[in-house]
Amino acid sequence: MSLAGLGLLIIAIAFAFISIFVVKTLKTASHTMSSVSQTLEKVEGQIQGITSESESLLKKTNSMAADLEEKTQSINGLMDAVNNVGSTVGNVNSSLQGVSESVAHASHERNENVIKAMQWGDAAIDLYVKWKRKKIKE
Repeated sequence: MSLAGLGLLIIAIAFAFISIFVVKTLKTASHTMSSVSQTLEKVEGQIQGITSESESLLKKTNSMAADLEEKTQSINGLMDAVNNVGSTVGNVNSSLQGVSESVAHASHERNENVIKAMQWGDAAIDLYVKWKRKKIKE
């Protein structure tokens, strides 16, 4: 065998080793890519689940917000009614206070008139008693 033949044999053996390592590397890369592909499929499924769950939660949140808005509107009506009742009670209270003041004023005036009548009555009785005494003395 000549030197050229020996060189070709070494190159052929080296090429065979390189080919074997390249094949093993490609098989490992293929297996890794397959594993990554499966992982991505699982992640995609989970993301779709999360997306549908998020959409469901968003719909529920919107529904609850609409319900809350309706209830707030009904409570606003109730609060307006309570406010009106409070105003009415205040008006009735003011009216009763005015009636009470007028009754107290009228009562005070009548008490003064009764006192004056009693004083006049006392004065009349005193005059009558004095007149009777004077008549008895005469």
